[in-house]
Amino acid sequence: MTDPNYKFVADVMLGRLSRWLRLLGYDVKYSPDNDDNKLLYLALTEERLLLTRDRKLAERASKQSILIGSEKLVEQLKELVNKAGISTELRFSRCSICNKIIKPIDKKAVIDKVPPYTYKTHDEFYYCPECERIYWKGSHKKLIRDFLEKG
Repeated sequence: MTDPNYKFVADVMLGRLSRWLRLLGYDVKYSPDNDDNKLLYLALTEERLLLTRDRKLAERASKQSILIGSEKLVEQLKELVNKAGISTELRFSRCSICNKIIKPIDKKAVIDKVPPYTYKTHDEFYYCPECERIYWKGSHKKLIRDFLEKG
């Protein structure tokens, strides 16, 4: 059941998992203000899998949900690998903050927006058109990979 095109909606207890799933390239709707009814509505109307730590909410959503048992991020990711077959390949295609697709940006346009060392040592940069956050493939890619592999 591996599907890199999964779309998710996550409950308030899974904010950190949501950010990581976005780094993995998944479309994840998350807002700490969403109540259970809003989460169910988004799952059903937008064909999203509901990620929740709330057993009763998971039961209400039935097959449209995945109950996450662990409080630990690495174990949560492993649960999704086992239960949904998600990929842990880092795609860096979405903003980890607002979920929008990030786009390439000319290096010259970020000279005042990234640390000088980063500007000097990287040639490819990306930006979020929504929140204007700047991304680059730095050492964090290796750190994230190590984190996922070692737990």
